[in-house]
Amino acid sequence: MSVFVAHVDGGSHGSPGPSGIGVVIQDPQGEKIRISKWIGHQDNNVAEYVALLEALQHALRLKAKVLRVFSDSQVVVRQMTGEYACRSPRLYSLHWTCRKLARSFDFSIFHIEREHNSEANQLAHHAVRNRLQ
Repeated sequence: MSVFVAHVDGGSHGSPGPSGIGVVIQDPQGEKIRISKWIGHQDNNVAEYVALLEALQHALRLKAKVLRVFSDSQVVVRQMTGEYACRSPRLYSLHWTCRKLARSFDFSIFHIEREHNSEANQLAHHAVRNRLQ
C-alpha cells in the first residue's frame, strides 16, 4: 500500500499573534509538496491544527489511502490519538474536522521533536514573515 508522509507545523509570533503553517507531504515516489501559508492572527495551538487540516485536505486531493503525520505539537498529537480529550471551545471544531477527515485514510499521527520537523517549521515561519496567502 502506498504511504504518504506529512510533516506539519504551525507557528505564532505571540499567542495570539501573526501565524502561519508549514506542511511537507511526501508521496510514495519520494516527491515532496511544500505548503507555506499565512493564517492571520491565531494562537499557536490553532495554527498547529490548521497545519494538520491543510495536510489532510491536500492528501485527500492527492487520493492518498495511507497517511502518516509527524508533528511537534504534543497537544495536537495527544488529542488526535485520544490520549487527551479536546475540551477547548477554541480548538473543538478544528479537532472534530481533522478527526473526521482522518477517517478517510489509514491514518496515524506521531510526535517528533522540533529539530526533526525543521522543514515544516521553516515554512510556517516563512509564511508569517512574508504574509504568504
